[in-house]
Amino acid sequence: MSDGAEPSSTGLSDADLALLRESIRVAERSRAAGTHPFGALVTDASGTIVAEAGNDSLPPEGDPTRHAELVAVAAAFRALGAEGMRGTTLYTSAEPCAMCAGAVYWTGVDRVVYALSERRLLELTGDHPENPTFSLPCREVFARGQRPIAVSGPHLEEEAAEPHRGFWV
Repeated sequence: MSDGAEPSSTGLSDADLALLRESIRVAERSRAAGTHPFGALVTDASGTIVAEAGNDSLPPEGDPTRHAELVAVAAAFRALGAEGMRGTTLYTSAEPCAMCAGAVYWTGVDRVVYALSERRLLELTGDHPENPTFSLPCREVFARGQRPIAVSGPHLEEEAAEPHRGFWV
Protein backbone atom coordinates (compact mmCIF):
# COMPACT_ATOMS: atom_id res chain seq x y z
CA MET A 1 0.00 0.00 0.00
CA SER A 2 1.28 3.43 -0.92
CA ASP A 3 1.94 6.07 1.72
CA GLY A 4 0.80 8.72 -0.74
CA ALA A 5 4.29 9.59 -1.94
CA GLU A 6 4.35 7.29 -4.95
CA PRO A 7 3.09 8.79 -8.21
CA SER A 8 0.19 7.03 -9.94
CA SER A 9 -0.27 6.59 -13.68
CA THR A 10 -1.61 10.16 -13.71
CA GLY A 11 1.65 11.47 -12.27
CA LEU A 12 -0.16 12.33 -9.04
CA SER A 13 0.45 10.77 -5.66
CA ASP A 14 -2.25 8.73 -3.97
CA ALA A 15 -2.71 11.66 -1.57
CA ASP A 16 -3.17 14.06 -4.50
CA LEU A 17 -5.76 11.77 -6.07
CA ALA A 18 -7.64 11.45 -2.78
CA LEU A 19 -7.73 15.23 -2.34
CA LEU A 20 -8.81 15.74 -5.95
CA ARG A 21 -11.62 13.22 -5.43
CA GLU A 22 -12.61 15.10 -2.27
CA SER A 23 -12.97 18.28 -4.35
CA ILE A 24 -15.33 16.34 -6.64
CA ARG A 25 -17.34 15.25 -3.58
CA VAL A 26 -17.59 18.91 -2.57
CA ALA A 27 -18.96 19.61 -6.07
CA GLU A 28 -21.53 16.84 -5.59
CA ARG A 29 -22.59 18.37 -2.27
CA SER A 30 -22.88 21.78 -3.92
CA ARG A 31 -25.19 20.37 -6.53
CA ALA A 32 -27.25 18.58 -3.88
CA ALA A 33 -27.60 21.94 -2.10
CA GLY A 34 -29.00 23.46 -5.30
CA THR A 35 -25.93 25.42 -6.37
CA HIS A 36 -23.53 24.99 -9.26
CA PRO A 37 -21.59 21.69 -9.11
CA PHE A 38 -18.08 22.92 -8.39
CA GLY A 39 -15.83 22.19 -5.43
CA ALA A 40 -12.38 23.21 -4.25
CA LEU A 41 -10.07 22.80 -1.31
CA VAL A 42 -6.70 24.18 -0.30
CA THR A 43 -3.98 22.34 1.58
CA ASP A 44 -1.05 23.85 3.41
CA ALA A 45 2.56 22.79 2.78
CA SER A 46 2.11 19.69 4.94
CA GLY A 47 -0.98 18.54 3.00
CA THR A 48 -3.53 19.47 5.67
CA ILE A 49 -6.81 20.86 4.35
CA VAL A 50 -7.12 24.47 5.50
CA ALA A 51 -10.09 25.59 3.40
CA GLU A 52 -12.92 23.98 1.44
CA ALA A 53 -15.70 25.55 -0.60
CA GLY A 54 -18.49 24.72 -2.94
CA ASN A 55 -19.84 27.14 -5.47
CA ASP A 56 -22.43 29.55 -4.09
CA SER A 57 -22.77 31.91 -7.03
CA LEU A 58 -26.10 30.63 -8.34
CA PRO A 59 -28.02 33.56 -9.86
CA PRO A 60 -30.25 35.46 -9.49
CA GLU A 61 -29.67 35.83 -5.72
CA GLY A 62 -26.08 34.63 -5.69
CA ASP A 63 -22.92 36.61 -6.27
CA PRO A 64 -21.44 35.46 -9.61
CA THR A 65 -17.91 35.98 -8.28
CA ARG A 66 -18.32 33.35 -5.54
CA HIS A 67 -16.78 30.46 -7.46
CA ALA A 68 -15.59 27.56 -5.32
CA GLU A 69 -11.92 28.17 -6.13
CA LEU A 70 -12.04 31.87 -5.29
CA VAL A 71 -13.88 31.27 -2.03
CA ALA A 72 -11.46 28.49 -1.01
CA VAL A 73 -8.23 30.40 -1.74
CA ALA A 74 -9.55 33.53 -0.03
CA ALA A 75 -10.43 31.50 3.08
CA ALA A 76 -7.01 29.85 3.03
CA PHE A 77 -5.30 33.22 2.80
CA ARG A 78 -7.33 34.56 5.75
CA ALA A 79 -6.40 31.45 7.76
CA LEU A 80 -2.72 31.26 6.87
CA GLY A 81 -1.61 34.77 5.91
CA ALA A 82 0.86 35.53 3.14
CA GLU A 83 3.76 33.60 4.69
CA GLY A 84 1.61 30.56 5.42
CA MET A 85 0.51 30.32 1.77
CA ARG A 86 3.97 29.06 0.78
CA GLY A 87 3.65 25.46 -0.40
CA THR A 88 -0.15 25.51 -0.66
CA THR A 89 -2.06 23.50 -3.25
CA LEU A 90 -5.51 24.15 -4.66
CA TYR A 91 -7.40 20.97 -5.57
CA THR A 92 -10.43 21.70 -7.69
CA SER A 93 -13.14 19.76 -9.48
CA ALA A 94 -12.76 21.97 -12.56
CA GLU A 95 -10.00 24.05 -14.09
CA PRO A 96 -9.94 27.54 -12.56
CA CYS A 97 -11.50 30.20 -14.79
CA ALA A 98 -9.64 33.44 -15.50
CA MET A 99 -11.15 35.13 -12.41
CA CYS A 100 -10.24 32.23 -10.13
CA ALA A 101 -6.77 31.92 -11.65
CA GLY A 102 -6.25 35.58 -10.73
CA ALA A 103 -7.33 34.85 -7.17
CA VAL A 104 -4.96 31.86 -7.04
CA TYR A 105 -2.13 34.11 -8.17
CA TRP A 106 -2.89 36.99 -5.79
CA THR A 107 -3.37 34.78 -2.72
CA GLY A 108 -0.02 33.06 -3.23
CA VAL A 109 -1.08 29.48 -3.99
CA ASP A 110 1.94 27.58 -5.35
CA ARG A 111 0.26 24.64 -7.06
CA VAL A 112 -3.05 23.83 -8.74
CA VAL A 113 -4.38 20.31 -9.35
CA TYR A 114 -7.63 20.17 -11.28
CA ALA A 115 -10.00 17.53 -12.60
CA LEU A 116 -12.27 18.81 -15.38
CA SER A 117 -10.73 20.94 -18.14
CA GLU A 118 -12.38 24.16 -19.34
CA ARG A 119 -12.84 22.49 -22.73
CA ARG A 120 -14.68 19.51 -21.23
CA LEU A 121 -16.71 21.81 -18.98
CA LEU A 122 -17.88 23.76 -22.03
CA GLU A 123 -19.04 20.49 -23.63
CA LEU A 124 -21.15 19.84 -20.52
CA THR A 125 -22.55 23.36 -20.02
CA GLY A 126 -22.99 24.46 -23.63
CA ASP A 127 -24.07 28.08 -23.81
CA HIS A 128 -25.88 28.05 -20.47
CA PRO A 129 -26.26 31.68 -19.32
CA GLU A 130 -25.17 30.84 -15.76
CA ASN A 131 -21.81 29.49 -16.90
CA PRO A 132 -20.38 31.43 -19.85
CA THR A 133 -17.17 29.39 -19.88
CA PHE A 134 -13.95 31.16 -20.89
CA SER A 135 -11.75 29.50 -23.45
CA LEU A 136 -8.68 30.54 -21.49
CA PRO A 137 -6.65 27.82 -19.76
CA CYS A 138 -5.40 28.73 -16.29
CA ARG A 139 -1.85 27.95 -17.44
CA GLU A 140 -2.07 30.92 -19.83
CA VAL A 141 -3.19 33.24 -17.03
CA PHE A 142 -0.40 32.04 -14.73
CA ALA A 143 2.20 32.38 -17.51
CA ARG A 144 1.64 36.16 -17.44
CA GLY A 145 2.51 36.45 -13.74
CA GLN A 146 5.79 37.20 -12.06
CA ARG A 147 5.94 34.00 -10.06
CA PRO A 148 5.53 30.39 -11.14
CA ILE A 149 2.48 28.33 -10.25
CA ALA A 150 2.72 24.59 -10.91
CA VAL A 151 -0.36 23.19 -12.67
CA SER A 152 -1.40 19.56 -13.01
CA GLY A 153 -4.52 18.61 -14.91
CA PRO A 154 -6.84 17.62 -16.25
CA HIS A 155 -7.23 14.43 -14.21
CA LEU A 156 -10.24 12.21 -13.47
CA GLU A 157 -12.36 14.05 -16.03
CA GLU A 158 -15.07 11.41 -16.23
CA GLU A 159 -15.48 11.36 -12.45
CA ALA A 160 -15.53 15.16 -12.35
CA ALA A 161 -18.12 15.32 -15.15
CA GLU A 162 -20.68 13.32 -13.14
CA PRO A 163 -21.94 16.17 -10.92
CA HIS A 164 -22.56 18.23 -14.09
CA ARG A 165 -24.58 15.63 -16.00
CA GLY A 166 -28.14 16.87 -16.35
CA PHE A 167 -27.48 20.05 -14.36
CA TRP A 168 -27.01 22.51 -17.24
CA VAL A 169 -30.28 21.75 -19.11
